[in-house]
Amino acid sequence: METNVFSVSLAKNPAITINITPGHFTTNNAHTNNYLDVSNLKSNTAIAMDVAQEFAIPYVSNTFVDTIVCMEKMEVIGAYLAQSLSQDGNSVSTGNKIYVVSPISNAYGNLIFPTSVVEWIAGKSVLLLMASISSGRTLSGGIECINYYGGKLVGVSALYLASNVRSDMTIYPLFTSEDIPGYKLYSTNECELCKNGVKLDAIISSEGYTKLQ
Repeated sequence: METNVFSVSLAKNPAITINITPGHFTTNNAHTNNYLDVSNLKSNTAIAMDVAQEFAIPYVSNTFVDTIVCMEKMEVIGAYLAQSLSQDGNSVSTGNKIYVVSPISNAYGNLIFPTSVVEWIAGKSVLLLMASISSGRTLSGGIECINYYGGKLVGVSALYLASNVRSDMTIYPLFTSEDIPGYKLYSTNECELCKNGVKLDAIISSEGYTKLQ
């Protein structure tokens, strides 16, 4: 599987690169023919800083941000984004104390915020930061959670966005499925790979992927 790995770089900053592994993968709600590895973008502090600066561009001149909600292990990028927005002289958030928080899942799988951080959500201008938006289900869960706690969602940014996802919010991605040659996403019941008898290679999660063979 790993022998076919290739990379796609952001045109305006080639240091920002994702590695793509072709195969047959499953998430908790879909199948895909490519695994997009964004772990280096989330964990390498030098690259995460570059990513945060790209994420800041749509917001610096017109969007006030109180809190950044990070999903899918995006906290490192979130911290750099908060720093960029609060210290950039061209930002409407300059000088603002921006909080970086993450929701947790309760026993029923619903996203919740610990009581200790609710005050940074309720009535606040909230930016939602995600790694990958493929089916839109995780995105919907994040938006629902922010709304439940009384946050005002002012923006959504993601490392990757599938072109089929629709949202009432404008989403600012670094990469889209149009950047990935041959990328396909299937519902679990309509997977062409399954229909053709292709075995699953791995399970994808926010932590990476786990091989099945």
